[in-house]
Amino acid sequence: MGSGETAPTMVKVHRAVVERLRDSGAPEGVLGLLLDTPFGFQTNAAEISVRAVTYFRESVGAALEVAGMRSSADLAGENGHEIIARMVELPLVFAGPGSPSYALRQWRDTLVPSVLKEKLTLGGAVTFASAAALTLGSATVPVYEVYKVGEEPRWLEGLDLLSTLGLPAVVIPHYDNAEGQTHDTRYCYLGEERLSMMEKELEAGTFVLGVDEHTAVCIDFEAATAVVMGIGAVTVRVHGDSARIETGETVALDRILDIAAGLTSSIPGASRTSGAPPEKGARDDLEAEGAPRAASTGAGVGLGVGLGVGAGQQPGASPLLSAIRVHEASFRSAKASADAPGMVGAVLALEEELWAWRADTLQSDEMDRGRASLRAMIGELGQLSEVGTRDPAELIGPYVDLALGLRDAARRERRFEEADSVRDKLELLGVEIHDSPEGSTWEIRR
Repeated sequence: MGSGETAPTMVKVHRAVVERLRDSGAPEGVLGLLLDTPFGFQTNAAEISVRAVTYFRESVGAALEVAGMRSSADLAGENGHEIIARMVELPLVFAGPGSPSYALRQWRDTLVPSVLKEKLTLGGAVTFASAAALTLGSATVPVYEVYKVGEEPRWLEGLDLLSTLGLPAVVIPHYDNAEGQTHDTRYCYLGEERLSMMEKELEAGTFVLGVDEHTAVCIDFEAATAVVMGIGAVTVRVHGDSARIETGETVALDRILDIAAGLTSSIPGASRTSGAPPEKGARDDLEAEGAPRAASTGAGVGLGVGLGVGAGQQPGASPLLSAIRVHEASFRSAKASADAPGMVGAVLALEEELWAWRADTLQSDEMDRGRASLRAMIGELGQLSEVGTRDPAELIGPYVDLALGLRDAARRERRFEEADSVRDKLELLGVEIHDSPEGSTWEIRR
């Protein structure tokens, strides 16, 4: 999303993502995780989280919980493994405003990037907007540093999620921003001069994917299509030349790559805007060269996620990651049915799986991913054991006291048969009553 992630303009997009997830079998209850890192440094971070959660609940009809990862230190604490486990478990991850450079510093060298990639490739939705959207490409604009502080325009290394999924792009939200009025604030406040200079530093084959404000590009990686929704357009740009994909249009991902390649090689007829705001007819110029016009769709038809969705288990997943996900699903299923032995079995199975892979020379963080999941499972079992190991008298005490209160009232009112009935039923349940002149006491028969 270019902007407007908690505005009325994007409600339709969010609802379409939620419907897609529920149609794919997402459970009722909490649907997603608000990844609060991008604005975690702000003193009003808690307020921003509350507003976002309220927006999703009241406007979108979906429940989000806050990750509680304002910095990388939160992953190093006691609850770190629980944050990763919830990020894996919940179908939707949402992130929005803040600082892209701050978010990248906190996510670097953690499991967050690999879990986001896992969600896109193996099933789930990632909705990133504004500052968070900037991080998805191979490179990122340090907006605050350049626009507010005055540092030299430069790229930072991005999460590169889109390249690994077939789109060698950098994402520029707020693409049509006009706040400057008398000065150029398009392209996420860079303006034409700075973006033109920075484009020259991108690796060959990398293009700019510009997303207008209050606009979303919703990419379904399973269907290999993208649909534009909202009030603006999405722009494919290469070294100052660009072509627009208008709202309501659906295009194949291959077609986006073709557009970028056409701009790169200066195919005759490809739209040129060279430093000026992209013209609405640019896409038609490209189609005049023989490419089929993109079909226009209604909202939500074939919709995946802005930016990214995989609707189910995809081929090509590593054996270890696939096994981890199987054991996680078994654990959640057992927990949902209050099957404690099943939960223990899933924990032991995952531990055995990780032990079997201990000698493999993995070139990924999947072992760390598995250990985080294992620790989260053990933590959940520990929470359940707090109830299971408590003195039963603590658990049933309030109910016994209530029954004895009713018995005492019956005795005072000389309803002795009713009072004896209460006592007899409690004793059948294993509660022994001891009457004395000072009152009644009770204990559980061991």
